[in-house]
Amino acid sequence: MRYMEKIVIYTDGGSRGNPGPAAIGVQIQDGQGGVLKEVAQAIGNGTNNFAEYQAVATALDTAKKMFGKKTKEKEFEIRMDSELVKKQLSYEYQIKDPGLVPLFIEIHNLRVSNFPHLIITHVRRELNKEADRLVNEALDA
Repeated sequence: MRYMEKIVIYTDGGSRGNPGPAAIGVQIQDGQGGVLKEVAQAIGNGTNNFAEYQAVATALDTAKKMFGKKTKEKEFEIRMDSELVKKQLSYEYQIKDPGLVPLFIEIHNLRVSNFPHLIITHVRRELNKEADRLVNEALDA
């Protein structure tokens, strides 16, 4: 088996108020931990879970723009500190909030068409500091 380049993406979403002003943070790294791109974006009002989903959708969309058709030749790992969203995106939990379904479908479609080697991993909050920092920068801006 030939070696596949790995791209690691940290994502986080948060809102102040839940629902309230919401933002996302995405940090895309190469396999050695070098930062390739950061996204810090306010997304209007929403819940924490909506922001977490929006962060994943934005991460995949950004990676698709960065790598084009090469996304199919790379392994992508999304690391997030929301266990609920990780389990929903891994088909372990059902989605109870109908407002999340359109984003779930968008993420699913991006995965199927562009990211055949995608892994979604839950990490402890302290291992997701950079994406969290980006969320707070966007909320504070």
